Amino acid sequence: MSKTTIAVFFGGCSPEYSVSLQSAAAVLEALPEEKYEAVPVGITREGRWYRFWGDPQAIREDRWLRQGQCVPAILSPDRADRGLFLFEDGGVRRIPIDAALPVMHGSFGEDGTIQGLIALSGIPLVGCGVLASALGMDKARSHQLAAQAGIETARWVALEENAPPIKALAFAQEMGWPVFVKPAGAGSSFGVSRVEREEELLPALETAFRYGRQVMVEEAVPGFEVGCAVIGTEPLTTGAVDEVELAGGFLDFTEKYTPKTSVTHVPARLPQETAERIQDTAKRIYRLLGCSGFARVDLFLTPEGRILFNEVNTIPGCTQQSRFPAMLAAAGLSLSGVLDRIIEEAVI
Repeated sequence: MSKTTIAVFFGGCSPEYSVSLQSAAAVLEALPEEKYEAVPVGITREGRWYRFWGDPQAIREDRWLRQGQCVPAILSPDRADRGLFLFEDGGVRRIPIDAALPVMHGSFGEDGTIQGLIALSGIPLVGCGVLASALGMDKARSHQLAAQAGIETARWVALEENAPPIKALAFAQEMGWPVFVKPAGAGSSFGVSRVEREEELLPALETAFRYGRQVMVEEAVPGFEVGCAVIGTEPLTTGAVDEVELAGGFLDFTEKYTPKTSVTHVPARLPQETAERIQDTAKRIYRLLGCSGFARVDLFLTPEGRILFNEVNTIPGCTQQSRFPAMLAAAGLSLSGVLDRIIEEAVI
């Protein structure tokens, strides 16, 4: 039986480029070789596309482009082509593709941009589509949708680029310090600051605006962060709930990928009833945003047992330090098995 050809996209013009390399290497290593032929497609920080032949470890170590195992490539948006064009030896060669799996975090990879190109191509997309990806990346709009659906969120206010900071200051004074300042459309905690006092607010806003044109100022929610992996379209499967224990500060980029003061407990140290409520809330949010394939839904759990929506990661990290694979493992699921399922759902 012939194998299904899967284009796996990695890298991209995002601050999360390096995280994408780690995730993509793990995904390529986990793809069942007996069923799938992987076609890795790397996108440089400058936006140049290459078909890569080589070991996933070269991707993980960011040596993939330097190894000389690449040729320039593009994904054709013409539905008659349904594949990649490779530019090699002075000519052009087409590679037919059965499905496309973006493993790109942040802007241009997780926000609906590459999903739109794949949709134009007519190639089945593995994972969330254009709308779900855009909503998942846009924290302000996803919070608005959640609130309208009766799902509680932290209180927040949004500021557009060049807006006077007085709105943010008034909100912070009303909520009480500390508050969190974050870009509305970035991941991996890039641009996020915990602001303890008034004089820290303006620098935090300036930092956040480096990553987008809209910034959120959000109340600090008592309690801790929990998360849940959600898989499939119908029926949905959930991974084990996890719990992030912080010794101080917040889950910034360093703590996410090289933890020093934080510990992630999976399964979470919670009563079964609470874990099930978290899983049910995660599934509600997943459906509300129109997600498909897989996602990680992050929430807050307060001391009183309230569950508040934080964000959705429509392409969750798959690195050795990432929470998503650990959630799967704790539920008796493997990354290989999940990839097999979501590819089959996309191709059928």
